[in-house]
Amino acid sequence: MSMTRRMLASWRRPQAVMRGLLDGPPREDRALVILALACVLIFVAQWPGLQRAALSNDDVPLDARMGGALMGVIFIVPLLAYALAAVSHLVARLAGGQGTHYRARMALFWALLAVSPLMLLQGLVAGLVGPGVGLKVLGALVGLGFLFQWVNALIVAERRDELAG
Repeated sequence: MSMTRRMLASWRRPQAVMRGLLDGPPREDRALVILALACVLIFVAQWPGLQRAALSNDDVPLDARMGGALMGVIFIVPLLAYALAAVSHLVARLAGGQGTHYRARMALFWALLAVSPLMLLQGLVAGLVGPGVGLKVLGALVGLGFLFQWVNALIVAERRDELAG
């Protein structure tokens, strides 16, 4: 199944999609590609809002804003994602989770990739409509969607019966 089909399916059956991603031996290359794709899409999602901000305030030019976003999303977010996945695995372990660090990483990275289309929509609203209630509501929906994806993926990643199968 292609990644785009999995992203769409993960909104209907998030745990089944996560089980499919975790089938077979651990593949760190797959995890890294999923994280890289998520970061690229999140970076692209920021472009319209950055353009709008540059047009409304020319103190900071667009290229400086883009450079800052690139640095943050492409270089810093992956480091934070690895750290957050490790912490989430340790917390899950304290709560009785039986997964591995790899499985916890895949859960977080997949949640980021699955929610990235909503982030693209949020970026369009930020660029075309600008700040306001609609953007705040959409931001809350993106956050809830991310939590939905991450919690469902983490449940699968930390289950004992999922490790046996």
